Amino acid sequence: MPESDRHRTDDELAAAGMTIAIHARERPNDLALKCANGDTRTWKELNDRSNQLAHALRKAGLRDGDAVALLAHNAAEFVEVWAACQRSGLRLTPINWHQSASIVAYIIDNCDAKALFSSARFGDLVKDLPATESNVKVRVCFAGAMQGYTDFEDFIRDEPTNALPDPSMGSYMLYTSGTTGRPKGVHRPVRPAASQLTATILETAAFLPGTDVTLVTGPLYHAAPLALNLVTPLNAGVCCVLMDKWDAEETLRLVQDERITHTHVVPTMFHRLLQLPEAARRKYNVSSLRWILHGAAPCPVHVKHAIIEWFGPVVYEYYSSTEGGGVFIDSHDWLKRPGSVGRPVAGVAIKLIDADGEEAPANTPATIYIKAPETGRFVYYKDDSKTDSSYRGDYFTLGDMGYVDDEGYLFLTGRSAELIISGGVNIYPAEIDEVLIQHEAVADAAAIGVPNDEWGEAIKAVVELKEGVPPTPEMADDILAYAAARLPGFQKPRSVDFVEQLPRSAAGKVLRQQVRDPYWPKR
Repeated sequence: MPESDRHRTDDELAAAGMTIAIHARERPNDLALKCANGDTRTWKELNDRSNQLAHALRKAGLRDGDAVALLAHNAAEFVEVWAACQRSGLRLTPINWHQSASIVAYIIDNCDAKALFSSARFGDLVKDLPATESNVKVRVCFAGAMQGYTDFEDFIRDEPTNALPDPSMGSYMLYTSGTTGRPKGVHRPVRPAASQLTATILETAAFLPGTDVTLVTGPLYHAAPLALNLVTPLNAGVCCVLMDKWDAEETLRLVQDERITHTHVVPTMFHRLLQLPEAARRKYNVSSLRWILHGAAPCPVHVKHAIIEWFGPVVYEYYSSTEGGGVFIDSHDWLKRPGSVGRPVAGVAIKLIDADGEEAPANTPATIYIKAPETGRFVYYKDDSKTDSSYRGDYFTLGDMGYVDDEGYLFLTGRSAELIISGGVNIYPAEIDEVLIQHEAVADAAAIGVPNDEWGEAIKAVVELKEGVPPTPEMADDILAYAAARLPGFQKPRSVDFVEQLPRSAAGKVLRQQVRDPYWPKR
């Protein structure tokens, strides 16, 4: 650690977003990161390079509160951008690179980014961004060259490795899929207090710095992999092994070879692991794993039973979101109440509100509302109406449905009529509808999520054909092929059903809940 940084106490470093510097001082030559491409960073290297990047951004004119957009795969540079923003008072927005170029451009513009960092592999998504008429003044690339972008190494090369003279804690603004329209930035104008969910995670994880190793399985643009699988372990001094692309058997190999102790997954990954041949499952020693956290989507009961039987009672589940929340359960409680996602952690309160606006009694399905914290409440950036519609007094909803049992354990019964969650990814059905109705034989269409053991929900297109067009299997195949050619993989419908007429409200809006209901089990 540079001599100029040594006078700061651990508390001062942490308050300024420089927890990495603490570990760099204590274990400078231990590994902090191992990446799929072979890149590594010791704690000292990660800290030094983050300081260099912080200086470079400051020299480029960025100041406290300015925004940085990041379009990147799971690479060391992703972590360095995060760490630099954290100690520079900057607001970081990682972007989902599975989205279309138009949505990526919208997010970069909407978040008011003054700097954009991009992996070269996603260059096509940002190649047509306007060079003028944009807030973006700094464009930096890595993992390859991009026209009009400065190479990451060139950008930081001549900068000092000591900390900024006035470091300050940065923030995030992640974009989440709503039920209609474009993604919304989840913004907290006032810094929130420490999350009670994070405290519970730290308690159950019981990280051992210098000994434990965590495996980052999901893309870091997602809130959960970023916060729970990278930031929390790194701040605890735990080395992170980054997967670039998830694979079931590769996960087992890494657990064995890297002696992985902690990881975070989504239920789809559980399903894929269980689908491996028995020989592959028995091939690897996974006894080092003592903490597996999962969330992002409901997990089928039989899948979770099988995972606990395989790995032991080391599986923990949470129900939360970018907006907030905090419901948690361990394996022992879950085995007593299969299907529950747990009870609220200390300091978190939930309500179940029925269609009449009344609080529902125990064991009665209703909409789940979560009490917002006193400080640090979220708003949707530049969208007051969306913010207002999400709150009911001090409580907000994600649109999920569920019930609590007599002991206060929460069970999810399904999703709201609009939002589809497949493999832990939020999907706008309206964007799919727009493509489907352009097919020459389609009069109207509604994309919905239907139950799926592997993905949680699979996308189904419910289609009203034009008069005289027969609803044949060949037509269904043609519609699926049409959509597949025009939508990214995560938005492609997997099946088509035909109806004579889609239900609509008096205002002309498709009643998607009515379309969806026949496919979901009654409770």
